[in-house]
Amino acid sequence: QVQLVESGGGLVQAGGSLRLSCAASGSIFSFKAMNWYRQAPGKQRELVAGITHGGGTNYADSVKGRFTISGDVDKKTVSLQMNSLKPEDTAIYYCNAQGWVATMNSWGQGTQVTVSS
Repeated sequence: QVQLVESGGGLVQAGGSLRLSCAASGSIFSFKAMNWYRQAPGKQRELVAGITHGGGTNYADSVKGRFTISGDVDKKTVSLQMNSLKPEDTAIYYCNAQGWVATMNSWGQGTQVTVSS
């Protein structure tokens, strides 16, 4: 049973910064990738950023140039540095781990990020 524990959410004013962190435990298997998703009220969950086993990264267009994902997928840790935050970034942010087997897809409990205008 994989457990993902997020930390670092909170309330910040527009233009401010926050850093989210996630650490996985409980799995003997390696991950293919680790990702950050977010879900705002009334909206679908969306991919924010991801990092692969090989270190490749990808971002949603809405966060490019403002957010940076980093981490070590082999060590099962990932962080998301969020700068120049906007009110529309307000959401619950979820850490996700993808295994090499398609059925291995785990989620953290989520951490609230609120950006005030």
